[in-house]
Amino acid sequence: MPSPDVHICPAREADLEGINRVIEAAVMTWHLPERVKRLSLPGYRYSSLDLEHLEIVIAEDDRQHTLGVAAWEPAEDGDAPAGKKALLLHGIYVDPPQHHRGIGRLLFSAAEHAVRNQDCDGLLVRAQQGANGFFIAQGMERLHVDSPARQYANRFWKSRTAILETSEKTPS
Repeated sequence: MPSPDVHICPAREADLEGINRVIEAAVMTWHLPERVKRLSLPGYRYSSLDLEHLEIVIAEDDRQHTLGVAAWEPAEDGDAPAGKKALLLHGIYVDPPQHHRGIGRLLFSAAEHAVRNQDCDGLLVRAQQGANGFFIAQGMERLHVDSPARQYANRFWKSRTAILETSEKTPS
């Protein structure tokens, strides 16, 4: 469980430096060759343009230090299960010294809350291989890959019904 001084709030332009610091630190812990991590980092960083097109939230402490970040947007029709309206979770990144303190779970809960508020059918994520266990632990189900050439291998889904059931079991 995160400490009580950790809270979730919408990201602002002034948060971008801290957001990108957390993302870089998180990506550098992935089990990939160093060169691959360095080359892929620019694609993971957020800019002021992303703040206009994505819903980005941060987990911060009482001193306003960014401890984690999550971002999502409406999923394209072909990405979600057939006929479903979904939010696509771009990722959850937690500063490595803050791992296993419940911050990722808080950020995931914020995405679930957005699914409920935006009247979506569920939450979709294309997970990095090392994050599969986290998303499964959050109640997400792996989606079947019909076409490996077209579909990302590590796609997970959590239906609105499952999200509502989870929120009923979780004390406020």
